[in-house]
Amino acid sequence: MFVSLKWLQDYVDIADITASELAERITRSGIEVEQVEVQNEGITGIVVGHVVERIQHPNADKLSVCQVDLGNGEPVQIVCGAKNVAAGQKVAVATVGATLPGNFKIKKAKLRGEESNGMICSLTELGVESKLVPKEYSEGIYVFADATEVGQDAMNVLHRDDTVLELSLTPNRADALSMIGVAYE
Repeated sequence: MFVSLKWLQDYVDIADITASELAERITRSGIEVEQVEVQNEGITGIVVGHVVERIQHPNADKLSVCQVDLGNGEPVQIVCGAKNVAAGQKVAVATVGATLPGNFKIKKAKLRGEESNGMICSLTELGVESKLVPKEYSEGIYVFADATEVGQDAMNVLHRDDTVLELSLTPNRADALSMIGVAYE
């Protein structure tokens, strides 16, 4: 059983306890917590950006040069290799200085002669397992809804700012097979 701490907080006030302390208390009460997973651990600097303009890269067939509004002034230029990037989309952008899973740091770069000030990210590049990525975005970038506010933390919008406890339940603990059951426990 996987337990979202954000969802659990809808039922029980656990604001003053850390995830590891809660895992220890649950284990001591009789349900073993196998793992505590912080979904966005080590990921920083990911914001929602608006692709203002997309043109074909002058020196590469499979790259695009995009002007992306990050909500903090002038648009930045980002070179992108995704096939489905287009003007008007709202996308996840790793800004210069951002850190992606695997401690991959984003720096300014020149790709085939064009400056790139960040990276437009797919869901798998943000740490989402490929089996959980919707089919239409499996080979490209994820596009947010039009109502999504530019400049906000993309990990919050994707609901990846959560901690998940993995409970090891025995057959006699069917009461803990729901969020309300875990909250009661």
